[in-house]
Amino acid sequence: MKLAIIANPTKYQVKDTFIEASAWAQEQDVPVFVKEDVCDILGIEPPSVVELVENHEEAISRADYVLVLGGDGTILHVATLAMHHKKPLLGVNSGRLGFMANTQHSDLRMALDCLKSGNFSLDKRHFLEAVKKDGEKFYALNEFLFTRKDSTSMINVDASLNGDFINTYWADGVIVSTPTGSTAYNLSAGGPIVMPTTEVLVLTPINPHTLTTRPLVLPSTKKLTIRINEQRSETLFSYDGHVREITELPFEIEIKRSDFTVNLIELPDQNYFETLRNKLLWGRDSRRNS
Repeated sequence: MKLAIIANPTKYQVKDTFIEASAWAQEQDVPVFVKEDVCDILGIEPPSVVELVENHEEAISRADYVLVLGGDGTILHVATLAMHHKKPLLGVNSGRLGFMANTQHSDLRMALDCLKSGNFSLDKRHFLEAVKKDGEKFYALNEFLFTRKDSTSMINVDASLNGDFINTYWADGVIVSTPTGSTAYNLSAGGPIVMPTTEVLVLTPINPHTLTTRPLVLPSTKKLTIRINEQRSETLFSYDGHVREITELPFEIEIKRSDFTVNLIELPDQNYFETLRNKLLWGRDSRRNS
C-alpha cells in the first residue's frame, strides 16, 4: 500500500490531521508521497516514510490511495487531478460541511486501517463535460454555472436538449449540476437532491423572473446546449468554482456526462443517506426526540 496525502494548509487547519496520518504511516511502514512545500508550510519535519515530490499530480500517480485533507473544495480540486489516474480518494474533513470529505479527524486511524485491510467500498462519481465550439473542454464534478457579473440586470440563457429547445431563462443565471453537486449550489437554488449513481443532470434557474420556471432533471447521456446571446449584463461561466468571464457573444457550449469518473472511498459505517441525515439534517423533525 502506498499513500498520497494532499492538503491545503493555507486554507484549512490540517496540521494535526497530517501529523496523525504520517505517524500512522510510519508505524505501519506505509510509503507516503507529499508535495514538497506542504511540510514547510505546516512547520513540521516529515517522518522517514514520507517522500517529498514536486507536485500533487506526481504524488497521486505514485500512490494507491489518496488521502485528501481539507473541505469539499479540496476534494473537487484533487478529483480533477486524479481523474486521469483513477486513484480512490478518502476525504478527511477540515472544512465546514464536509459532504464529500466525510471522515472526521477522530476516525482517521480507523479509516486508514480500513484502507490497509481493504475493508471499504468505492462510490463512483461521474464528471460532466462541457465542450465549446472551438473544441475547448471543461470538466465539473459539482456544477457548471452561468451567471451575471456585477449587475442588477438579469440575463437570458437559452437551453436545448439534443437540438430540442427547452426554454429561455430570464434569471440571475442557471446551474447545470451533476448528481454529486445536487447538494451544493443546486440545493441552495431550490433544485432537487439526486442520488449520485443516477444518470441525470439537473438544470436549475437562479432566481428566475417567473413563477412557472422550475428545475429540470434531464438525462446526462444527451447533449444539453447552453447559449448566451448579446446581453445588457456581463456574464460569467464557471466550472467547480473556476471562473471565466464570457467576453465573446454569442457563447455556446454543449454539456453531457463525461467518461471520466472519480472513486470516493466509502467506509463500512458510511452511506449516502446517512450523510444526508448527518450533514444536512435531512428528514429531521424537531417535534420528535429521536
